[in-house]
Amino acid sequence: MNFEEISKRRTFAIISHPDAGKTTLTEKFLLYGGAINLAGSVKGKKTAKYAVSDWMEIEKERGISVTSSVMQFNYEGFCINILDTPGHQDFSEDTYRTLMAADSAVMVIDAGKGVEAQTIKLFKVCVMRKIPIFTFINKLDREARDPFELLDDIESVLGIRTCPVNWPIGSGKNFKGVYDRQTKQINKFTAANAGMKEVDTQLIELDDNKLDDYIGFDYADILKNDIELLDGASDELDMDKVAVGELSPVFFGSALTNFGVQTFLERFLRMTSSPLKRKTHEGYVDPMKDEFFSAFVFKIQANMNKAHRDRIAFMRICSGEYDAGMEVIHVQGNKKIRLNQSTQMMADERKIVEKAYAGDIIGVFDPGIFGIGDTLTTVNNVEFEGIPTFAPEHFARVRQVDTMKRKQFLKGVYQIAQEGAIQIFQEYNTGMEEIIVGVVGVLQFEVLTYRLKNEYNVDVKLDKLPYEHIRWIDESSTVDIDKIQGTSDMKKIKDLKDRPLLIFTHPWSVRMVEERNEGLILSEFGKN
Repeated sequence: MNFEEISKRRTFAIISHPDAGKTTLTEKFLLYGGAINLAGSVKGKKTAKYAVSDWMEIEKERGISVTSSVMQFNYEGFCINILDTPGHQDFSEDTYRTLMAADSAVMVIDAGKGVEAQTIKLFKVCVMRKIPIFTFINKLDREARDPFELLDDIESVLGIRTCPVNWPIGSGKNFKGVYDRQTKQINKFTAANAGMKEVDTQLIELDDNKLDDYIGFDYADILKNDIELLDGASDELDMDKVAVGELSPVFFGSALTNFGVQTFLERFLRMTSSPLKRKTHEGYVDPMKDEFFSAFVFKIQANMNKAHRDRIAFMRICSGEYDAGMEVIHVQGNKKIRLNQSTQMMADERKIVEKAYAGDIIGVFDPGIFGIGDTLTTVNNVEFEGIPTFAPEHFARVRQVDTMKRKQFLKGVYQIAQEGAIQIFQEYNTGMEEIIVGVVGVLQFEVLTYRLKNEYNVDVKLDKLPYEHIRWIDESSTVDIDKIQGTSDMKKIKDLKDRPLLIFTHPWSVRMVEERNEGLILSEFGKN
């Protein structure tokens, strides 16, 4: 067993709100890793390229990431797996599933905006996982808020302590560079070639006589006061607290101009650990001790290649080594299968993988048998804990415009539902004549409509429903479902496994229905 290869692995997710520069930062990492030679600006103003990690047409049109993509590259002896997540809160469920496959997270924050309201949910999902969180405060080449204010924002809104590893000097047109608190040197900022290539760095000692000439008397004075304040008041860098997600090391820089990215990457790689243990129903799987192969599916993506109409199941390897064509037990399906056609992705470019190790993310061909959270292993009695599903908050009736395309419509809706982006339900007493779709965020309706049209050639009509709250009827309920006394804003539906559910417009109706029906137990979460 090659434990040395496993120890080189670093697997992390990047999260942020839309437009904070997450995709740009990802590209700069790839640039340093030699995976790409020229970083293409996401907006495509100065360069005509799209972001390497955005592959779906809708992402290129809107300049946002709506799917999680996975990229692998090597840098200074490390093998790095980056999971790029959707930045929009409407896709926080996809982000949560992706975080399940990561060992740490990089949180990108816009220096001009701080923690934005719409992304608190995303970041809290990150804190919920109790994994190490590293913060990169981006866009210092633009006007920024006071750095102390930004730290306070992170601490008060997200409830996580911060420890600045470096410190900015000015911002926008007056951005002079950053001060490294460990080396006590100033890294001077120089813009070059619209951030498409690596930048040269110039280091200045804090006690250099010419400091005032380099950054200006006023900025030198502010910096010295800031350092004094930081040394006296900010948290010490305690790696034990970082490991459990209670303290976040903070870095400042500018991904667009490529400033501070390399320093961040190098420090981050030294601070993070090799692949972590994973919880199973029986205990833990330890990648640095266990030799058997084990992995779990955290994402399913259909039609990444329109020509092939394929489905890819992305899995995180938790222990052992993967060999192309190996036979494994699919625990949920209770049968042996051969893992063929495994790939690693660089957005929509794929390479065939012959070998992979614990910590790596691979995509395998899915003939339609895998579900989110499924376990694959070479030994019996290993099953990873499932991934919880978020309760949908928006509902709509969906029907195809052309009745002749019923078959394509059902196939499309089913396949997209299996990816976990949407949940589908039907009327309680009928078949599939009426399909009700539930989503966590309304933008997912737009993606659903777009994908049905583009991938399945089906036009659909969406009728939004007023319901906002959903409850599964617990199996231990003793009430006859047909005789439930409901409220005027309640509706009975069932999921694809024929389990009965109730949806409500108002939250108080949930309590009222429980009170009216003795023996009825309602649950907020569905289980995969």
